[in-house]
Amino acid sequence: MIRSITQKKTEEELDQLLTGIARIFIIGCGTCVTMTHTGGTPEVTEIKEKLLKKGKLVTGDLVLPVACDNLTAEVLHENRSKIDLADGLLILTCAFGVQTIARQVKKTTIPGLDTLFIGKETGLGQFDEICTQCGSCILGETGGVCPVTSCHKGLVNGPCGGTKNGKCEIDEKKDCAWTLIYNRLKDLNRLDLMKRYQKPKNFQREPRPGKYWLTPT
Repeated sequence: MIRSITQKKTEEELDQLLTGIARIFIIGCGTCVTMTHTGGTPEVTEIKEKLLKKGKLVTGDLVLPVACDNLTAEVLHENRSKIDLADGLLILTCAFGVQTIARQVKKTTIPGLDTLFIGKETGLGQFDEICTQCGSCILGETGGVCPVTSCHKGLVNGPCGGTKNGKCEIDEKKDCAWTLIYNRLKDLNRLDLMKRYQKPKNFQREPRPGKYWLTPT
């Protein structure tokens, strides 16, 4: 399952961001941040108690089913009276959720989390980065293994000289991405793809901020 991976901002940073904001409405999310234990119901309750102890007034709280969904507007409307009483919103969601909510409500929005990457759950509570949304995908030539995210060095031509026994020289507990690519291509009888030279990655391939237009067929 693919998720936006987040981590809590430090208490010091939150205190600074909430300076001058006395009345707060707290919003969490029932999907990604619930799985990573950074913005579900327990985390909303925890931060509410901390804010009350610091003398803040919490006008209300809710956990949206999906914070980045278009239906978010309807749920926010149902809680409009409590939201209107607040000076600002403390949002425990990924950046997608924060921006979705900010477009719906004319209130100061304070993100309580930092969004780290898009990841996939590979074990109980363990998430691995699988995509940096770089805009120049070469998965078709690497057996479906992304070297940009799987290799610590982000090498698009590999392996490097430091790999040993299939492990990465930077993190000996991590499988070498290019060993994984080699083994995958070998199984597919496509080792010829390893001989193709990939041009150095252009991290400015698309202008920022990015936008994609879908052309109707």
